Amino acid sequence: MSGAQTVVTGIGLATPGGVGADATWRRLCAGEPTASTDPELAGLPVDFSCRVPDGELAGALGRGLRWRTDRFIHLAVIAAREAIRDAGLVPGEWDGERVGVVIGVGGSGRDTDLHVARCLVSGTHRKISPTTVPRALPNMAAGEIAADLGAKGPGLGVSTACASGATAIGIGRQLLNGGMCDIAVVGGAESACGPLSSMGFWRLGALSTRRRDPVGASRPFDTERDGFVLAEGAGVLVLERGDHARARGVPGKAVLSGFGATSDAHHPTSPHPEGEGAERAVRQALADAGLAPGDIHHVNAHATSTPLNDRMESAVLHRVFRRPPPVTATKSVLGHSLGAAGAVEAAVCVLTLHHQTVHPTANLDTPEPGIDLDIVTKAARRCRMDAVLSTSFGFGGQNAALVLQTV
Repeated sequence: MSGAQTVVTGIGLATPGGVGADATWRRLCAGEPTASTDPELAGLPVDFSCRVPDGELAGALGRGLRWRTDRFIHLAVIAAREAIRDAGLVPGEWDGERVGVVIGVGGSGRDTDLHVARCLVSGTHRKISPTTVPRALPNMAAGEIAADLGAKGPGLGVSTACASGATAIGIGRQLLNGGMCDIAVVGGAESACGPLSSMGFWRLGALSTRRRDPVGASRPFDTERDGFVLAEGAGVLVLERGDHARARGVPGKAVLSGFGATSDAHHPTSPHPEGEGAERAVRQALADAGLAPGDIHHVNAHATSTPLNDRMESAVLHRVFRRPPPVTATKSVLGHSLGAAGAVEAAVCVLTLHHQTVHPTANLDTPEPGIDLDIVTKAARRCRMDAVLSTSFGFGGQNAALVLQTV
């Protein structure tokens, strides 16, 4: 382990697959989608989503935090606590001024916005909580984690739409390399399964409308895909420099060796038709890691299940790799958690390296002609992997790519 390396020493997950990294990994390897009819979306054109189990979520938090913060913050704090435990760290026994927090949030759950709108329409202004502003600010995921853990170093909220979580991880690595902290708690969180988000994405034409079969709705790369499935979740990683982790006697779970970030400068919601910005992000990440395309053994694809994105990403992978390595699509099981997705998928990549196993892509019955990828389906696949790539692309044409390697 080189002192200059950035190592992942802990991960935490709160996803529709379950609260905790182990529960999420089991669900992914089973290839069982989590989408189901959502009572909060009853009567809407799209009435299903992928939600984190309420019972598990409530049991992991105290009443005070549940009352004064929105759901995306609940998810972020739970994932951060697990990541810290997994890293063998104890808040209060570290130098808090050397611990940074960087959390990506695409927007916020908008559940508070809907409540305020109802109060304004009904004239019940006193029902608007004094916590309304701080509970919904995107940067408060990082702020609440910092307060919960006593992390007094750099604290940043990052918003690059669906690339937010991956971007936050890359920025955390830069803070470590710049000497601004010794430990960086990084990741993403989002809870956007409510009516406002559902209606907004439906009007954009981005959501699957497969109401007859929610379980089969998220089907990346499949001929019958018609959009993504809204989800919520959080993924948090603990990053340390190699020398810092070694001094603690921690071997590390993976090396975060490469980060690329670009902008399409093309369109507010559609990706560049040739994936020019996405390709540059991937090539930047490979160059940052000092790797050639042939050194990558697996790709955890952004793979939203939207027609344009999946075609674009397939074309990018063929240009970069010529013969792309095995690919999987985490969103086929967990749905699309927007700003959290890149962080969730980065954590999944750490688990993939640890288990030397690629989880299957669900619902891929008939790959679209022209998408000629080695997509892992039906069952998890054991294979030797030393380096993996994770891609994330967001509205505004903002792209991020991460390379993770075995220690």
